[in-house]
Amino acid sequence: MARDPYQELGVSRTASAAEIRKAFHKLAKQNHPDTNPNNKESEERFKRVTAAFDIVGDPDKRKKFDAGEIDVDGRETARGFAGGQGPWGGAPGGGSTRRGGSGPFQNETFEGADLGDILGEMFGGGGRAGRGGAGGGFGGFSQRGADVRARLEIDLEDAIRGGKKRIAFSDGRTIDVSIPKGAQEGQTLRLKGQGHPGRAGPGDAFIELTILPHPIFRQEGEVLVMDVPVTVYDAVLGGKVEAPTPDGPVTLTVPKGANTGSRLRLKGRGLSDAQGRRGDLFARLTVVLPETVDPELAAFAETWRQARPYAPRRRK
Repeated sequence: MARDPYQELGVSRTASAAEIRKAFHKLAKQNHPDTNPNNKESEERFKRVTAAFDIVGDPDKRKKFDAGEIDVDGRETARGFAGGQGPWGGAPGGGSTRRGGSGPFQNETFEGADLGDILGEMFGGGGRAGRGGAGGGFGGFSQRGADVRARLEIDLEDAIRGGKKRIAFSDGRTIDVSIPKGAQEGQTLRLKGQGHPGRAGPGDAFIELTILPHPIFRQEGEVLVMDVPVTVYDAVLGGKVEAPTPDGPVTLTVPKGANTGSRLRLKGRGLSDAQGRRGDLFARLTVVLPETVDPELAAFAETWRQARPYAPRRRK
Protein backbone atom coordinates (compact mmCIF):
# COMPACT_ATOMS: atom_id res chain seq x y z
CA MET A 1 0.00 0.00 0.00
CA ALA A 2 1.23 3.51 -0.81
CA ARG A 3 2.49 5.69 2.01
CA ASP A 4 0.80 8.89 3.16
CA PRO A 5 1.51 11.37 0.30
CA TYR A 6 2.60 14.13 2.71
CA GLN A 7 5.18 11.81 4.26
CA GLU A 8 6.27 10.62 0.83
CA LEU A 9 7.03 14.20 -0.21
CA GLY A 10 8.48 15.11 3.20
CA VAL A 11 6.09 18.01 3.84
CA SER A 12 3.64 18.80 6.60
CA ARG A 13 -0.12 18.56 6.18
CA THR A 14 -0.27 22.35 6.41
CA ALA A 15 2.29 22.87 3.61
CA SER A 16 1.38 25.38 0.95
CA ALA A 17 0.88 24.46 -2.69
CA ALA A 18 4.22 26.09 -3.52
CA GLU A 19 6.02 24.05 -0.83
CA ILE A 20 4.48 20.81 -2.10
CA ARG A 21 5.45 21.64 -5.65
CA LYS A 22 9.01 22.49 -4.61
CA ALA A 23 9.38 19.23 -2.66
CA PHE A 24 8.11 17.19 -5.57
CA HIS A 25 10.38 19.04 -8.00
CA LYS A 26 13.43 18.16 -5.91
CA LEU A 27 12.56 14.50 -5.34
CA ALA A 28 11.50 13.87 -8.92
CA LYS A 29 14.77 15.24 -10.23
CA GLN A 30 16.79 13.16 -7.78
CA ASN A 31 15.00 9.91 -8.63
CA HIS A 32 14.02 10.26 -12.28
CA PRO A 33 14.85 7.12 -14.35
CA ASP A 34 16.80 9.21 -16.88
CA THR A 35 19.06 10.41 -14.05
CA ASN A 36 19.36 6.94 -12.51
CA PRO A 37 19.33 4.38 -15.34
CA ASN A 38 18.82 0.76 -14.29
CA ASN A 39 18.29 1.79 -10.65
CA LYS A 40 15.13 0.01 -9.51
CA GLU A 41 15.13 1.67 -6.10
CA SER A 42 15.17 5.17 -7.63
CA GLU A 43 12.55 4.14 -10.15
CA GLU A 44 10.20 2.95 -7.41
CA ARG A 45 10.86 6.11 -5.40
CA PHE A 46 10.05 8.20 -8.47
CA LYS A 47 6.78 6.33 -8.90
CA ARG A 48 5.81 6.95 -5.27
CA VAL A 49 6.57 10.68 -5.22
CA THR A 50 4.79 11.09 -8.55
CA ALA A 51 1.72 9.30 -7.19
CA ALA A 52 1.89 11.37 -4.00
CA PHE A 53 2.03 14.64 -5.92
CA ASP A 54 -0.82 13.46 -8.09
CA ILE A 55 -2.93 13.45 -4.92
CA VAL A 56 -1.80 16.46 -2.88
CA GLY A 57 -0.52 18.55 -5.80
CA ASP A 58 -4.06 18.75 -7.16
CA PRO A 59 -6.27 21.11 -5.09
CA ASP A 60 -9.45 19.08 -5.56
CA LYS A 61 -7.82 15.71 -4.88
CA ARG A 62 -6.02 17.13 -1.87
CA LYS A 63 -9.28 18.41 -0.44
CA LYS A 64 -10.94 15.02 -0.96
CA PHE A 65 -7.97 13.19 0.54
CA ASP A 66 -7.91 15.40 3.62
CA ALA A 67 -11.66 14.84 3.96
CA GLY A 68 -11.24 11.08 3.72
CA GLU A 69 -13.18 10.89 0.47
CA ILE A 70 -10.29 9.23 -1.38
CA ASP A 71 -7.41 7.09 -0.17
CA VAL A 72 -3.69 7.35 -0.86
CA ASP A 73 -4.21 5.69 -4.25
CA GLY A 74 -6.94 8.14 -5.25
CA ARG A 75 -9.76 5.63 -4.83
CA GLU A 76 -13.06 6.74 -3.33
CA THR A 77 -13.68 5.60 0.22
CA ALA A 78 -16.85 4.74 2.07
CA ARG A 79 -15.79 7.20 4.78
CA GLY A 80 -15.96 10.04 2.26
CA PHE A 81 -19.53 9.22 1.31
CA ALA A 82 -20.50 9.11 4.96
CA GLY A 83 -19.22 12.65 5.42
CA GLY A 84 -16.96 11.63 8.30
CA GLN A 85 -13.75 13.15 9.43
CA GLY A 86 -10.55 13.06 7.43
CA PRO A 87 -8.14 10.16 7.86
CA TRP A 88 -5.91 12.22 10.14
CA GLY A 89 -8.52 13.61 12.49
CA GLY A 90 -9.29 16.78 10.58
CA ALA A 91 -12.67 18.39 10.36
CA PRO A 92 -15.18 17.20 7.76
CA GLY A 93 -14.28 18.60 4.41
CA GLY A 94 -10.59 18.81 5.33
CA GLY A 95 -8.43 21.79 6.05
CA SER A 96 -7.38 22.67 2.50
CA THR A 97 -9.99 25.30 1.76
CA ARG A 98 -9.66 28.02 -0.86
CA ARG A 99 -9.39 31.75 -0.26
CA GLY A 100 -12.07 32.97 2.05
CA GLY A 101 -12.57 29.58 3.76
CA SER A 102 -11.44 28.39 7.14
CA GLY A 103 -8.64 26.19 8.39
CA PRO A 104 -4.87 26.27 7.87
CA PHE A 105 -5.19 27.25 4.18
CA GLN A 106 -7.53 30.14 4.82
CA ASN A 107 -5.62 32.60 2.61
CA GLU A 108 -4.01 30.07 0.28
CA THR A 109 -4.60 30.34 -3.47
CA PHE A 110 -3.89 27.06 -5.26
CA GLU A 111 -2.45 27.38 -8.73
CA GLY A 112 -3.99 24.24 -10.23
CA ALA A 113 -0.79 22.24 -10.50
CA ASP A 114 -0.57 19.78 -13.40
CA LEU A 115 1.77 16.82 -13.04
CA GLY A 116 2.50 16.62 -16.76
CA ASP A 117 3.26 20.35 -16.89
CA ILE A 118 5.72 20.16 -14.00
CA LEU A 119 7.58 17.17 -15.42
CA GLY A 120 7.68 18.92 -18.78
CA GLU A 121 9.22 22.02 -17.19
CA MET A 122 11.74 19.95 -15.23
CA PHE A 123 12.94 17.82 -18.12
CA GLY A 124 12.53 20.08 -21.13
CA GLY A 125 9.07 18.93 -22.21
CA GLY A 126 7.79 22.49 -22.63
CA GLY A 127 4.76 22.79 -20.36
CA ARG A 128 1.81 20.74 -21.49
CA ALA A 129 3.99 18.68 -23.77
CA GLY A 130 4.66 16.76 -20.56
CA ARG A 131 1.35 14.99 -21.11
CA GLY A 132 2.82 13.25 -24.13
CA GLY A 133 4.31 14.14 -27.48
CA ALA A 134 7.96 14.98 -27.85
CA GLY A 135 8.82 15.23 -24.19
CA GLY A 136 5.92 13.57 -22.48
CA GLY A 137 5.29 10.51 -20.45
CA PHE A 138 8.55 9.93 -18.59
CA GLY A 139 8.46 6.16 -18.61
CA GLY A 140 4.69 5.91 -18.16
CA PHE A 141 4.64 7.52 -14.69
CA SER A 142 2.86 10.75 -15.70
CA GLN A 143 -0.68 11.13 -16.97
CA ARG A 144 -0.03 10.04 -20.55
CA GLY A 145 2.47 7.36 -21.44
CA ALA A 146 5.80 8.32 -22.99
CA ASP A 147 6.32 8.20 -26.72
CA VAL A 148 8.90 5.78 -28.06
CA ARG A 149 11.16 6.27 -31.05
CA ALA A 150 12.79 3.62 -33.20
CA ARG A 151 14.50 3.24 -36.55
CA LEU A 152 13.36 0.72 -39.14
CA GLU A 153 15.50 -0.39 -42.07
CA ILE A 154 13.58 -1.17 -45.26
CA ASP A 155 14.54 -2.37 -48.72
CA LEU A 156 14.33 -0.11 -51.76
CA GLU A 157 11.54 -2.27 -53.16
CA ASP A 158 9.51 -1.74 -49.95
CA ALA A 159 10.00 2.02 -50.26
CA ILE A 160 8.71 1.93 -53.85
CA ARG A 161 5.80 -0.47 -53.54
CA GLY A 162 4.99 -0.34 -49.83
CA GLY A 163 4.52 -3.38 -47.65
CA LYS A 164 4.79 -4.59 -44.06
CA LYS A 165 7.86 -4.92 -41.86
CA ARG A 166 8.05 -6.25 -38.31
CA ILE A 167 9.81 -4.22 -35.65
CA ALA A 168 10.75 -5.26 -32.11
CA PHE A 169 10.78 -2.82 -29.18
CA SER A 170 13.09 -2.97 -26.19
CA ASP A 171 10.22 -4.14 -23.96
CA GLY A 172 9.84 -7.31 -26.04
CA ARG A 173 6.80 -6.24 -28.05
CA THR A 174 6.75 -6.79 -31.80
CA ILE A 175 4.37 -5.11 -34.23
CA ASP A 176 3.91 -5.07 -37.99
CA VAL A 177 4.51 -1.64 -39.50
CA SER A 178 2.73 -0.72 -42.74
CA ILE A 179 5.20 0.93 -45.12
CA PRO A 180 3.40 3.38 -47.44
CA LYS A 181 4.08 3.51 -51.17
CA GLY A 182 6.70 6.09 -51.95
CA ALA A 183 8.31 5.96 -48.50
CA GLN A 184 11.23 8.37 -48.23
CA GLU A 185 14.58 8.19 -46.45
CA GLY A 186 14.17 9.73 -42.99
CA GLN A 187 10.36 9.67 -43.14
CA THR A 188 8.76 9.17 -39.72
CA LEU A 189 5.64 7.05 -39.24
CA ARG A 190 3.40 7.62 -36.21
CA LEU A 191 1.82 4.56 -34.61
CA LYS A 192 -0.86 5.85 -32.29
CA GLY A 193 -1.12 4.17 -28.90
CA GLN A 194 1.98 2.01 -29.36
CA GLY A 195 4.15 3.87 -26.84
CA HIS A 196 4.62 3.35 -23.11
CA PRO A 197 1.50 2.91 -20.94
CA GLY A 198 0.29 5.73 -18.74
CA ARG A 199 -2.57 6.68 -16.48
CA ALA A 200 -4.43 8.52 -19.23
CA GLY A 201 -3.53 6.06 -21.96
CA PRO A 202 -0.40 5.00 -23.82
CA GLY A 203 1.89 7.27 -25.78
CA ASP A 204 2.67 6.91 -29.47
CA ALA A 205 5.49 5.22 -31.35
CA PHE A 206 7.45 7.17 -33.96
CA ILE A 207 9.27 5.02 -36.50
CA GLU A 208 11.98 6.63 -38.65
CA LEU A 209 12.57 4.84 -41.95
CA THR A 210 16.03 4.15 -43.33
CA ILE A 211 16.34 2.79 -46.87
CA LEU A 212 19.10 0.21 -47.12
CA PRO A 213 21.72 0.55 -49.90
CA HIS A 214 20.81 -1.58 -52.90
CA PRO A 215 23.40 -3.75 -54.69
CA ILE A 216 22.11 -2.68 -58.14
CA PHE A 217 20.11 0.54 -57.95
CA ARG A 218 21.23 3.89 -56.57
CA GLN A 219 19.42 7.16 -56.17
CA GLU A 220 20.76 10.23 -57.97
CA GLY A 221 18.57 13.20 -57.13
CA GLU A 222 14.99 12.23 -57.93
CA VAL A 223 15.83 9.40 -60.32
CA LEU A 224 17.06 5.84 -59.94
CA VAL A 225 20.18 4.70 -61.80
CA MET A 226 21.77 1.32 -62.47
CA ASP A 227 24.84 0.16 -64.39
CA VAL A 228 24.24 -2.30 -67.23
CA PRO A 229 27.28 -4.09 -68.74
CA VAL A 230 27.28 -4.62 -72.51
CA THR A 231 29.67 -6.51 -74.77
CA VAL A 232 31.95 -4.84 -77.26
CA TYR A 233 30.02 -6.24 -80.24
CA ASP A 234 26.65 -5.08 -78.82
CA ALA A 235 28.13 -1.66 -78.22
CA VAL A 236 29.42 -1.50 -81.82
CA LEU A 237 26.61 -3.24 -83.69
CA GLY A 238 23.68 -2.69 -81.33
CA GLY A 239 21.74 -5.49 -79.71
CA LYS A 240 19.41 -6.65 -76.98
CA VAL A 241 20.39 -7.09 -73.32
CA GLU A 242 18.40 -8.13 -70.28
CA ALA A 243 18.43 -5.69 -67.37
CA PRO A 244 16.91 -5.81 -63.86
CA THR A 245 14.35 -3.33 -62.53
CA PRO A 246 12.57 -3.12 -59.15
CA ASP A 247 9.58 -4.72 -60.90
CA GLY A 248 11.48 -7.55 -62.57
CA PRO A 249 13.79 -7.98 -65.59
CA VAL A 250 13.21 -6.16 -68.89
CA THR A 251 14.90 -6.25 -72.30
CA LEU A 252 16.81 -3.16 -73.39
CA THR A 253 17.74 -2.20 -76.92
CA VAL A 254 21.34 -1.06 -77.10
CA PRO A 255 21.85 1.39 -79.99
CA LYS A 256 24.75 1.07 -82.45
CA GLY A 257 27.87 2.84 -81.31
CA ALA A 258 26.87 2.86 -77.64
CA ASN A 259 29.56 4.00 -75.27
CA THR A 260 30.26 3.60 -71.58
CA GLY A 261 28.20 6.27 -69.85
CA SER A 262 25.38 6.25 -72.38
CA ARG A 263 22.00 6.24 -70.62
CA LEU A 264 18.77 4.53 -71.57
CA ARG A 265 15.57 5.76 -69.93
CA LEU A 266 13.02 3.32 -68.50
CA LYS A 267 9.94 5.44 -67.87
CA GLY A 268 7.97 4.75 -64.70
CA ARG A 269 10.39 2.14 -63.35
CA GLY A 270 12.06 4.32 -60.72
CA LEU A 271 11.22 5.69 -57.27
CA SER A 272 7.74 6.54 -56.09
CA ASP A 273 6.87 9.95 -54.70
CA ALA A 274 4.64 10.60 -51.68
CA GLN A 275 1.56 10.29 -53.90
CA GLY A 276 2.70 6.92 -55.27
CA ARG A 277 3.65 8.26 -58.72
CA ARG A 278 6.63 6.42 -60.20
CA GLY A 279 9.66 8.24 -61.51
CA ASP A 280 12.15 7.00 -64.08
CA LEU A 281 14.98 4.49 -64.00
CA PHE A 282 18.11 5.13 -66.08
CA ALA A 283 20.34 2.33 -67.33
CA ARG A 284 23.95 3.50 -67.61
CA LEU A 285 25.76 1.37 -70.18
CA THR A 286 29.23 0.06 -69.40
CA VAL A 287 31.21 -1.51 -72.27
CA VAL A 288 33.03 -4.57 -70.94
CA LEU A 289 35.83 -6.51 -72.66
CA PRO A 290 35.94 -10.30 -72.37
CA GLU A 291 37.96 -11.60 -69.44
CA THR A 292 40.45 -13.17 -71.83
CA VAL A 293 41.31 -11.14 -74.96
CA ASP A 294 41.01 -13.33 -78.07
CA PRO A 295 44.04 -13.26 -80.45
CA GLU A 296 41.80 -12.28 -83.36
CA LEU A 297 40.39 -9.35 -81.34
CA ALA A 298 43.93 -8.28 -80.41
CA ALA A 299 45.04 -8.45 -84.08
CA PHE A 300 41.98 -6.47 -85.20
CA ALA A 301 42.62 -3.83 -82.55
CA GLU A 302 46.25 -3.47 -83.63
CA THR A 303 45.26 -3.03 -87.29
CA TRP A 304 42.53 -0.56 -86.33
CA ARG A 305 44.90 1.45 -84.09
CA GLN A 306 47.40 1.88 -86.94
CA ALA A 307 44.86 2.56 -89.68
CA ARG A 308 42.21 4.59 -87.81
CA PRO A 309 43.62 6.16 -84.66
CA TYR A 310 41.28 8.28 -82.54
CA ALA A 311 41.43 10.11 -79.21
CA PRO A 312 38.50 9.45 -76.87
CA ARG A 313 37.00 12.54 -75.22
CA ARG A 314 36.11 12.72 -71.55
CA ARG A 315 32.33 12.31 -71.29
CA LYS A 316 30.54 14.84 -69.11
